[in-house]
Amino acid sequence: MSHKRTPKRKAVIAAGSVAALGAAAFLLPNAMAGQTDDDNGATPRTFTAADVPDLVAQLAPRLGDAFAGSYYEASGQRIVVNVVGDDSDVIDEVEKAGAVPHQVRNSTAALDSAATTLRTDATIPGTAWSVDPKTNEIRVTADSTVTGDAWNRLESTVASLGEGVATVKRSAGTFKTFAEGGDAIFGGGARCSLGFNVTDAQGAPAFLTAGHCGVAAAQWSEEQNGAPVGTVDQAVFPGAGDFALVTYDDPATRAASAVDTGDGQLVEIAQAAEAVIGQPVIRMGSTTGLSDGQVLGLNATVNYPEGTVTGLIQTDVCAEPGDSGGSLFTADGGAIGLTSGGSGDCTVGGETFFQPVTTALEAVGATLGAGDAAGGGEEAGGGDAGVGDGAGAGDEAGAGDQAGEGIGGGDGVGGGVDDGMDNGMGDGTGDGVDDGANDGMNTGGH
Repeated sequence: MSHKRTPKRKAVIAAGSVAALGAAAFLLPNAMAGQTDDDNGATPRTFTAADVPDLVAQLAPRLGDAFAGSYYEASGQRIVVNVVGDDSDVIDEVEKAGAVPHQVRNSTAALDSAATTLRTDATIPGTAWSVDPKTNEIRVTADSTVTGDAWNRLESTVASLGEGVATVKRSAGTFKTFAEGGDAIFGGGARCSLGFNVTDAQGAPAFLTAGHCGVAAAQWSEEQNGAPVGTVDQAVFPGAGDFALVTYDDPATRAASAVDTGDGQLVEIAQAAEAVIGQPVIRMGSTTGLSDGQVLGLNATVNYPEGTVTGLIQTDVCAEPGDSGGSLFTADGGAIGLTSGGSGDCTVGGETFFQPVTTALEAVGATLGAGDAAGGGEEAGGGDAGVGDGAGAGDEAGAGDQAGEGIGGGDGVGGGVDDGMDNGMGDGTGDGVDDGANDGMNTGGH
């Protein structure tokens, strides 16, 4: 994303025209269709993913306890609504709304209760979980560091939830934050990506990035060892999210509301949007560039070595060290998330988690875009100062630093996270998060 004071000479691609980019293969995600119970001959309406929140907000209160989640089926442009039981009135309500009813066994209350049990009995570093409405179960993932007694504890906790409530699978990699990023930003030896440009509560230009980047360094620059251009105002990590607000030091900064996709092109960001299960999404990071996939889970809990983070979006979009803080967006210009962390890489794939933009904006009191902050109301690139330039995703140094001494030891999230920036997230075999942060921050290893 571009946040230069002088607009870059790049072609700006209007929202909805993303397919025109040279990386069109990445920008046209292949969504996977879910299984639905629509054999009754009813003809559902076609929707966009952006229609899901409003339709669900209308339906859920009417369905009451029968409502058990929803998801978007991109292949048929359908909204699928899970319902518990076979009440014909409930099914009729769903069909009248143009959605597809899908009868399931587990209620929302049952799945919420199961998630509470997991938090109480299985908060183990290297694990993560979120509800998968397509299977009507909780998807539990354990990375390669979960072994021995920890693995046995996780398996027994999942089994105690009962048959068909949760499944657990292995991830070949290690859960870690991905510091480095969209347009790269640098701070304290760490490297991250800028997520989206915003206007803060006082009307000043700022940008969003990952919280673990925000706790890694107080000031950030556009070049390694360059002069600072922004100062961290707020940062959350670990805890209820992974986001930071960085205020531009120059109040006259013109921060365009666009994602820099490389090759001299920008994608305009029009609005912040809620993530939807099954929604096709695109990620931009300074390390790996563009990558695409779909949303798999909401309100995900991830147990990083530095601590537990809640309220994240789970996807199958790949990411690597340095992508932290980078933008997750849609082809029609919706700002969805900020890259947090995950496992794997863009060769073998893996699980990746993102901070929702909507909750980050609400928490810091910011507004997507430039508003009147840039040049006295003159908005760069048409005025929408939105998507920040690579600030954030960057270097995990922050995460490591935040985690503190002895939390980690694990690959990537402890020493690994910090070392990661320049060394590919670091060897991660260090003496824990604190060591990693120090190594990474001092050697540029983030």
